Amino acid sequence: MDRRLSGATRVVGIIGWPVSHSLSPAIHNAAFDSLGMDWVYVPLPVPPGSVGAALAGLPALGFAGANVTMPHKTEIADLLSGDLTEEASLLQSVNTIEVRGGGLFGHNTDAPGFDRFLRQDAGLDPRGVTALLYGAGGAARACALALAQAGAARITVAVRDAVRARALQATLEGFTTTVEVIAFDGARGWRGDLVIDATPIGADGVGVPPEPAYAPGMMVVDLKYYPALTPLQTNARAAGAAAFGGLGLLLQQAALSFEIWSGRPAPLDVMSAAALGAIGDPGI
Repeated sequence: MDRRLSGATRVVGIIGWPVSHSLSPAIHNAAFDSLGMDWVYVPLPVPPGSVGAALAGLPALGFAGANVTMPHKTEIADLLSGDLTEEASLLQSVNTIEVRGGGLFGHNTDAPGFDRFLRQDAGLDPRGVTALLYGAGGAARACALALAQAGAARITVAVRDAVRARALQATLEGFTTTVEVIAFDGARGWRGDLVIDATPIGADGVGVPPEPAYAPGMMVVDLKYYPALTPLQTNARAAGAAAFGGLGLLLQQAALSFEIWSGRPAPLDVMSAAALGAIGDPGI
């Protein structure tokens, strides 16, 4: 589209350091174009130490909001501590900022995005499920929170260092979901309903974590969206399990941000096509 910006153009963007690798500009600008919206999404590289100034500039410059990526999610949650959604507060992480009446409100779309992905894309109701979760970092905690909010029965967290799981356990305090922490190798042969890989293993197209006992009816979700088909997914499908990559979650997170800022349903089909095109373009 021949984009023509004007004084009425609404602006959103992504705060991070670096942000040149982000798929978000391609995804959101395609969505705006498809709906004929006078909006634009721009990268906002913010070095460490400049986050406070960047936040102050958003309403001053007329931004409608912004996404947040590494390494600023936790710092921005701290700065907006009185104005956070439940998910952002529990995770102490903000990935979406809404400019609201000249002030800022922090959202986290990771947990609700994962819930949407499971229900709408994968066709799984998380209530009562037993899940195996590789890793305990930010993405893992968001998935665990989504499962606990939905009433999952048990989450088994496989980590190399049990200390790393403490933040995840603290996030889920007060929920009825049972949380079990096991050694990473203890996941081998695990049996249950849902497997989630929130580690970098397999990003090289070769590695796999200690694998569960795959079976028909089991669902496997690898949160990486590149490569599109990881060894974990390949092995799961070969054994009759359903397997998904992380692009669906990325799109659901983006859709929620789009809806928060614009108040309109997100055109997921357009956003998906833009993401696939960007992933396939080595220059993006």
